[in-house]
Amino acid sequence: MLNLPPLPYADTALAPVISSNTLSLHYGKHHKGYVDNVNKLVKGTDYESSTLDRIIIETAGKPDKTSLFNNAAQSWNHSFYWNSLKGNGGGKPNGKIAQMIDAAFGSYDNFRKEFSATTVSQFGSGWGWLVLDGGALKVVKTGNAEVPFTKRQKPLLTIDVWEHAYYLDHQNQRAAYVDAVINKLLNWDFAAQNLG
Repeated sequence: MLNLPPLPYADTALAPVISSNTLSLHYGKHHKGYVDNVNKLVKGTDYESSTLDRIIIETAGKPDKTSLFNNAAQSWNHSFYWNSLKGNGGGKPNGKIAQMIDAAFGSYDNFRKEFSATTVSQFGSGWGWLVLDGGALKVVKTGNAEVPFTKRQKPLLTIDVWEHAYYLDHQNQRAAYVDAVINKLLNWDFAAQNLG
């Protein structure tokens, strides 16, 4: 049985970029809905005691498992997203990840621009990601519930660009939301942990 993991902060921690109203609806309705659906879909199957990672890897690209993949991947993506954010976050990181950003993108400012442009340009619903791919950092985007690790890319940070992530606070200003997340909320400590 999959449990909805607790948020790593109070529902006011990300305001004003992400309001408590958006956070409570996004987490308490959308994320919870994906978790509940996974539990319904795996009941009585071989996946009932599986991890989300295993479910995602084994159902990716299988048309008869699309619903399970979508709900499992969205459960995983949302847990990862909450941890990718923190109040008073954002800005330029330090340490190994900062050196890798400079190596991959030339500078933090170049990274910031590419991460924003790539994420904002995701057509429709999806995600922007900072990933480790073959030893180097890359910025990628995925549609709907897709996750980078099915393509052997290691996720470090993500930004949710499904409309429910930002519409109450930013309406149709996706770019303003993405830039605010990058500048004020990214959790570089979490990225560094994922980098290892």
